[in-house]
Amino acid sequence: MTPATPSSAETTHTGGTPAGETPTIHILWINAGLSCDGDSVALTAAMQPSIEQIALGVLPGLPKIQVHWPLIDFDSGPVGGADTFIEWFFKGERGEIDPFVLVVEGSVPNEAIKPEGYWCGFGDNPETGQPITTSEWIDRLAPKALAVVAIGTCATYGGIHAMAGNPTGAMGVPDYLGWNWKSKAGIPIVCVPGCPIQPDNFAETLTYLLYQAAGSAPMIPLDDKLRPAWLFGATVHEGCDRAGYYEQGDFADTYDSPKCLVKIGCWGPVVKCNVPKRGWMNGIGGCPNVGGICIACTMPGFPDKFMPFMDQPPGATLSTKASGAYGAVVRRLRNVTQQTVDKEPKWRHTGGKLTTGYRPPW
Repeated sequence: MTPATPSSAETTHTGGTPAGETPTIHILWINAGLSCDGDSVALTAAMQPSIEQIALGVLPGLPKIQVHWPLIDFDSGPVGGADTFIEWFFKGERGEIDPFVLVVEGSVPNEAIKPEGYWCGFGDNPETGQPITTSEWIDRLAPKALAVVAIGTCATYGGIHAMAGNPTGAMGVPDYLGWNWKSKAGIPIVCVPGCPIQPDNFAETLTYLLYQAAGSAPMIPLDDKLRPAWLFGATVHEGCDRAGYYEQGDFADTYDSPKCLVKIGCWGPVVKCNVPKRGWMNGIGGCPNVGGICIACTMPGFPDKFMPFMDQPPGATLSTKASGAYGAVVRRLRNVTQQTVDKEPKWRHTGGKLTTGYRPPW
């Protein structure tokens, strides 16, 4: 990984870049929201591209970057020194590293309902010695960021922490900043949901934004829930290996079955996610691909609207009965056709002369 410590040239020029050189894009990664850091861990498995390829700038046309991510940064220590990890976030606030992309992992708690303390923080204020809350960091850095990216369902829509009850007032970044918020570069909040994130989905999104910053890509296309449109434009069902069983009305009753999982709780027909098609790591795995039902973790209504997870989704009873009736007829017709096509043509046989209709040209 590129070390977080700047070169002597970088420290003598405003913005961290010597005059005449292409600016370095910094990635300021806050993983101090309410989360389990599962998105950071998942991202280590990215392969298209890998985090190493992004950080080392080996992709053609990718601008030079420095990644300030707690999972990989070796700098640590008290607030104040130029070599400490948290100092980079103060640099971002002071405008000394420009441009930078702000990545937020974890949901944002409502500090207004915690007067006696705080819900979560990230580093200390050097003037007071008190923790700086995650929401305060977002307030300080978002207006100066080239783009703000929410990684994982907690950061995008609130996730588990924002489910009914929600004692912390947890919310996603769009709820906190506003769904119509745009960065100083005119880029909306970019939401890449998943619990955890599908590794390549985030690596690809971050790469797109870096190419956009370099002028090599147009404005990132997002759907109405701020998800990258090319990644979340189709449902789980549309990319699922088991979709053919649904069409034939052939449903699993147990989790060790290779058939469609809708009857035992899968929400795939209505959930926008590409995991079955993309796999989890290097094209392998993914929830329904390995027998796990889709619990809709990429959707804004997760988890409340999709619980209890193991029950048949609303509407599934009607749709599976209709598919079952239709599929029963289709299977019988296909069996008839299969009996005729699952054998060699009648003219393929041994004999003393050609009987295939061949006629000699002389």
